[in-house]
Amino acid sequence: MQRRTVVLTLGTAQTLAWASSFYLPAMLAASMAAELGVTTPTVYALLSMALMVAALVGPLAGRLIDRHGGRPVLMATSGVFAAGLLALALAQGFMTLALAWLLLGVAMGCGLYDAAFAALVRLYGRDARSTITGITLLAGFASTVGWPLTALAEAQFGWRGACAAWAAAHLLLALPLNALLPRAAAPAAASASPAADEAIDAAPAPARHVAPLLATVFALLSVVGTGVATHLPALLQTGGATRTAAVATAALVGPAQVAARLLEIGLLRRLSPLISARAAALGHPAGALLMLALGPVAAVPFAVLHGLGNGLVTIVRGTLPLALFGAAGYGTRQGWLSLPARACGALSPWLFGLAMAQWGVGVLWLSSALALLAFAGLFALRPSAR
Repeated sequence: MQRRTVVLTLGTAQTLAWASSFYLPAMLAASMAAELGVTTPTVYALLSMALMVAALVGPLAGRLIDRHGGRPVLMATSGVFAAGLLALALAQGFMTLALAWLLLGVAMGCGLYDAAFAALVRLYGRDARSTITGITLLAGFASTVGWPLTALAEAQFGWRGACAAWAAAHLLLALPLNALLPRAAAPAAASASPAADEAIDAAPAPARHVAPLLATVFALLSVVGTGVATHLPALLQTGGATRTAAVATAALVGPAQVAARLLEIGLLRRLSPLISARAAALGHPAGALLMLALGPVAAVPFAVLHGLGNGLVTIVRGTLPLALFGAAGYGTRQGWLSLPARACGALSPWLFGLAMAQWGVGVLWLSSALALLAFAGLFALRPSAR
C-alpha cells in the first residue's frame, strides 16, 4: 500500500476517534449531566479519569505495537471505542456513566495519536516523519467536524442517539479503515532505512536528562492543549461571545492546526523537529496575550494562534522522540514519554474548569505561563548528531 493511502485511511480513522471521544463532552456534557442527575463538572471529571486510564494503558499499547504492528491493535481498539460509546448511550446513572468512560479511556490509550505514531514507525522506521505529519494533517479537522456533527446528532436524536451513532461509525467506518493498514514486518526487519539507522545508532546516545526533560515539556504542553480544547467554546463565551459565535470561532482551531501541519510539510520539514517544538510552544501564549489585552475582538486570532501551536505540538510529540532516540523500541518509549503528559492532561479538563469558574478569561495567564515554561525547557535541549 502506498504511503498516501496509509495516511488517508489512518488519518480518517484518527479523525473519527478524536471526534467521538476527547471532543465529545464539549457538546454533550451538559445534556448528560442534566438527564443522569450529576453535575457538568462531574462529566469532565470522568473524562479526566478516562485520560488517566489512557496514560496508564499507553506503554502497554506501545509494547504491543512494537511486537505485532499497529494493524491488529488499532482494529481491536475500534471495537473498544464502539463498546464504550454504546455503554455511554445506555448509561442510567453515575456508575454506568463511569464504566462507559473507563472503556473509552482504554480505547483512547490504545487508539489515539501515540498508538498511530507507533504504528507508522513500525512500518517506516525513521522515515515516518512525513506520514506522522500527514495523519495529523487530516485529524486536525476532528474538532471542526466532530463538534458540529455531534451537535446535529444531538438535535435530531438526543445525546444518547449521538453516542450510538458514533459507536456505529467506529464499527462501520473506522474498523474497516484500520483493517486496510499494511501488516508490519518482523521487528528485526522493521526499519525502512537500515543503513541510515546503523549510522544513527553509531552516534552518541542522548544525555540522561533528555528523556525526563522531554517528558516534562510534553506534560506542560498537554495541560495547556487539553485544558483549552475541552473548554474552548465555554471559555470564549465567558469572554463575551454568544454560543453560536463561540462554537464557530472554536471551530477555527481545526483549520489552524491543519495550516500548522502544512507548514511542517513545507517550510519546516527540512529543519530539526526541535525548531518546530519551540515554535509550537509560543502559539498559545501569543494568542492568549492578544485575548487578554483586547478582549472578545481578539477571539479569532486567539483561536487561530492557539490552533497553530497545538497543531505543531501534536506533530513534535511524534517526531522529536524519533529524532532524538531512533526507531528501535519507539512504541514502548513513546508510551513512557507520553505517560506524564497524558496523566497531567487527564487532570486539566477538571482543573481548567475550576480555574475558569474562579478567574474567567484570566485563566489564560496561567496557561500562558505553563506554555512559556515548556518553551524554556526546550532551550535546554540541543540538536545532536542524530
